[in-house]
Amino acid sequence: MKANKWGLLRVIAALSIVAIFTGGMHELRKGGSAVADFPCGSNSGSNSGNEVTIAIGQGDTGSDIAQQLFSKKVTKSAAVFFRLAVGDERSQKIAPGSHRIQTTLCAKDALAQLLDPKRIADLINIFEGAWNSDVVAQMTASGFTPADIKRAFNSVELPSGFKNLEGLLFPAQYSFAAGTSARTALNAMVERGKLEVTKSGIAAGSGKYSPQQLLIIASIVQAEADTKDFAKVSRVIRNRLEKGMPLQMDSTVHFLKKVRGKIFLSTSSTFLQSKYNTYRNYGLPPGPIGNPGAAAMRAAVSPEPGDWIFFITVAPGDTRFTSENAQFNLWKAEYKKNLRAGAFGSAK
Repeated sequence: MKANKWGLLRVIAALSIVAIFTGGMHELRKGGSAVADFPCGSNSGSNSGNEVTIAIGQGDTGSDIAQQLFSKKVTKSAAVFFRLAVGDERSQKIAPGSHRIQTTLCAKDALAQLLDPKRIADLINIFEGAWNSDVVAQMTASGFTPADIKRAFNSVELPSGFKNLEGLLFPAQYSFAAGTSARTALNAMVERGKLEVTKSGIAAGSGKYSPQQLLIIASIVQAEADTKDFAKVSRVIRNRLEKGMPLQMDSTVHFLKKVRGKIFLSTSSTFLQSKYNTYRNYGLPPGPIGNPGAAAMRAAVSPEPGDWIFFITVAPGDTRFTSENAQFNLWKAEYKKNLRAGAFGSAK
């Protein structure tokens, strides 16, 4: 990996960076009362419109950051930024990494730009439902070498109760301090995943369902439903499993085929030979089909009460649930009519 790339997890690093602005309180006391500041709201002065890079390393103090901002002509003095940051809790969320920031800013605007994820170079954004292959692609784009990434994935120690790394890279925005390896970055993502499966209750299991099974359910819920319907879809999955019915979830076949955003699933796709094909196989697939977010995890542990065994999205935002096959078929006809009319966009 290149030396100018990132190492420690932004979300976790934000917890340790709390000390940045408390470790230099003497700097605040030295500076007297008022200090000069640039006007807020727009750049001013001879450097107007310029942009510089502020490199924040893990363990940098508030004084370090303030001095760097001043030396690169971002703020009018080091003290003016330091004083603002000490009194603003948002400063604790400044992520390690390389930040692109304009010059001649007031301290308030400088802090806002340091907190803007769009200004962090090589930000890795794991979206809800992302596959681990998506994470690999983002790590590669951020400068980690394919060989380092492969070694990192091969070296990860899975938490107790889990058999797959898929599903354990928690969706969040991650940034990294300079100079660390792909292994360190990946382990930090897994640590966040371990924290979230514990908070959601997945790690403890639920009744007859193991932590691994609950994470698989969460990943299907994430892929199949809007947030408002997560708990209902979770119940449908459990009801089908407990009745000995195949799940018949399109999302598991989409994971197998590595396609996303497809409303229509061809009949031929339902005959694919794979344990992830829940049309041909009973029970859960052998592993998660993506990385679920916190809401999907909670829904997997606490499904909404109901006897539903069918659900269908008749139109965008309109998902319906029933225990009756006849009702489901009526809704399915309505769905096909809307599909032909272009309500879902392209069906291909």
